[in-house]
Amino acid sequence: MPTPSPFQGHLTVDEVEPVHETDAGGEGYRRLNRKCMVSMYIGHAISYAVLLAGYFFLKTFSQEFLGQYYNLVQLAALAVLAVALVYIVAAPPVYYARYRYQITEDKVDVRCGVLVIRHILVPIERVHQVEVSRGPINTLLGLADVTITTAGGDATIEYLEIKEAEKVADHLNNLIGRMLQDRIKTAPSPIATGPLDE
Repeated sequence: MPTPSPFQGHLTVDEVEPVHETDAGGEGYRRLNRKCMVSMYIGHAISYAVLLAGYFFLKTFSQEFLGQYYNLVQLAALAVLAVALVYIVAAPPVYYARYRYQITEDKVDVRCGVLVIRHILVPIERVHQVEVSRGPINTLLGLADVTITTAGGDATIEYLEIKEAEKVADHLNNLIGRMLQDRIKTAPSPIATGPLDE
């Protein structure tokens, strides 16, 4: 009898959007909580503050060093700041709208991206480790990431509710354990050998 999956039923991942989507290439895909956009905005704002600090440092102390190229470098820095600001404002909603993930009996399927769309497939049989982690911003928002480690690298399901992240990790560990048990059951038994008669 199959073990019930925590992804069946009516668990709420987003208070407005449906849990399951059919426009991402098939049924069973799940969306993120809208709080993920808040986390991304905060993270991007911190990065932008660092860029601004670098710009003011450049503006204050680089005039003598840059000489005749000072104005050109200033314009280039302003252009970078403008592009970065547009990206910071537009990226979180786009990332949220495009992010989908699905866990089946044999694979983890993640679709995400802003400028470049990534489609990540991780076979369950190749998973070595499952880890739940969260930084200070996600901790304040009640979010966590599930990192799936394989021989070929890492894959991450991001911005999950903490309880949901724990359920995802437990579900993956159960799938891995079940797969290992099936392999043991189907593995050929060693042939017993006794001492040879002289």
